[in-house]
Amino acid sequence: MHMTFDGSGGISIAASLVGDGHGRPSVLLAHGGGQTRRTWRKTMQQLAEHGYRSVAIDMRGHGESGWATPGRYRFADFGKDILAVCDKLNQRPHVIGASLGGLAALVAEGAVRPGSFASLTLVDVTPDMDPEGVSRIVGFMNAHVERGFASYDEAAEAIADYMPNREKRGASEGLKSYLRLDPDQRYRWHWDPGFLSGMTGRREQDYAQAQAAASVLSLPVHLVRGGSSDLISMEAAKRFCAMVPGARFTDVSGAGHMVVGDDNDVFSRAIIEFLESQSEPETIA
Repeated sequence: MHMTFDGSGGISIAASLVGDGHGRPSVLLAHGGGQTRRTWRKTMQQLAEHGYRSVAIDMRGHGESGWATPGRYRFADFGKDILAVCDKLNQRPHVIGASLGGLAALVAEGAVRPGSFASLTLVDVTPDMDPEGVSRIVGFMNAHVERGFASYDEAAEAIADYMPNREKRGASEGLKSYLRLDPDQRYRWHWDPGFLSGMTGRREQDYAQAQAAASVLSLPVHLVRGGSSDLISMEAAKRFCAMVPGARFTDVSGAGHMVVGDDNDVFSRAIIEFLESQSEPETIA
């Protein structure tokens, strides 16, 4: 089911809903930078099979959600959108955030409005990320911003070059959802170029805020790391878990930063086990 929420400042946030939940808290999923809510489609199906209702959003500036004005792509801005969606749910949701979505959720819960989530799962992200890994991702995203691609196949080739360790995939229907066709008949990634440039200038401040937010978390937390991640080292994962008392840690062997797509079965099983271990929070009046 397709839904639209009003995010922070009235920005339109597109979402998909799967499952009915049977009275359980919803699971809210926030994707990484440059992705869309389609990232979670297989995980949402498995959540539904285990009795959970899941709501996956397109982050502002991504997919079918509205684009923000310059300067409104800070971690806190994305986090406030997540909180706005939370306010439309009848219970505090379990929140799962990958990469940028995880940092946004971390800031939302730890700095903007503590007590908003039933639990928080961070997917291959902590405030302590490897600068070279971050630069590699940003470089890939920037490389095709202006020129775009002549075809879906050309975009698929670019992804294959970026992720040589993943089995090569063709121009699937899934890939098409990550691209838009512009008036010049070139395909470009389905996100606002201003989101990337707007974040770059404030990156240090945003990571400092995320670090401070992590240090005060008091809800159940689950960190899922890709075993071959070039962004989150095992040492960084251990530091995060030491900072957050009781944090649960899952290392997905063989997966890279894109854990959800690299090994979705193992990933989904890990998050469902974590969710099943949590008690039901009380309904918000």
